[in-house]
Amino acid sequence: MDIYVGNLAYATTDEGLKAAFAAYGEVTSARVVTDRTSGRSKGFGFVEMPNREQAQAAIDALNGQPLDGRPVRVNESQPKPPRSDRDRGDRRGGGGRGGYGYGRRDRGDTRW
Repeated sequence: MDIYVGNLAYATTDEGLKAAFAAYGEVTSARVVTDRTSGRSKGFGFVEMPNREQAQAAIDALNGQPLDGRPVRVNESQPKPPRSDRDRGDRRGGGGRGGYGYGRRDRGDTRW
């Protein structure tokens, strides 16, 4: 079962996250999500536990409890919703603005 863990302290590491959940059963992986450019924690992570009953016991026990000084939010991870073209904003370029030239070439305008 994939588990979402939110409201993590910036000091929480992958190892610390794994240790907290290992008290309730086998942990396949534990990962704190970090910013690509700064390397700083984004304040959430994911834990993978193969046994569903152990994972549910960990969720029930750790949700709302402090981890590295902050009460964490723990629940079953939900699939990421698909992104639409509208969600991409201006990153796709163009945007229908038009007018990429420097003057009206059809009139011979060379002031630009």
